[in-house]
Amino acid sequence: QVQLVESGGGLVQAGGSLRLSCAASGRTFSSYAMGWFRRTPEKEREFVAYIRWSGGSIYYADSVKGRFTISRDNAKNTVYLQMNSLKPEDTAVYYCAVTTAWGVVVDDGDYDYWGQGTQVTVSS
Repeated sequence: QVQLVESGGGLVQAGGSLRLSCAASGRTFSSYAMGWFRRTPEKEREFVAYIRWSGGSIYYADSVKGRFTISRDNAKNTVYLQMNSLKPEDTAVYYCAVTTAWGVVVDDGDYDYWGQGTQVTVSS
């Protein structure tokens, strides 16, 4: 079993920054990959960013490329999402998730474990 706990959400003004953390426990993650997704009342869960634990393969949604940075700390079993130049349209509940699938995984149906989510609100 895998447990994921997100933190770091909050309220920020447009143009500001936040860093989300996702602490993972319960399994060894060297062969896994982590993703960040977000969901709003108007949209289904949307892919944001992806990173593989072992090789560091990274991929971003076009909507966040150049503004968001995903990284990992293997020693702490933690994945981060640094969000800069935030926009009101980034407002959402952000979730981290684990996948055992190979390749770059952007479909939420391919993720096996999910955190509880953390709210990010960007005011204009």
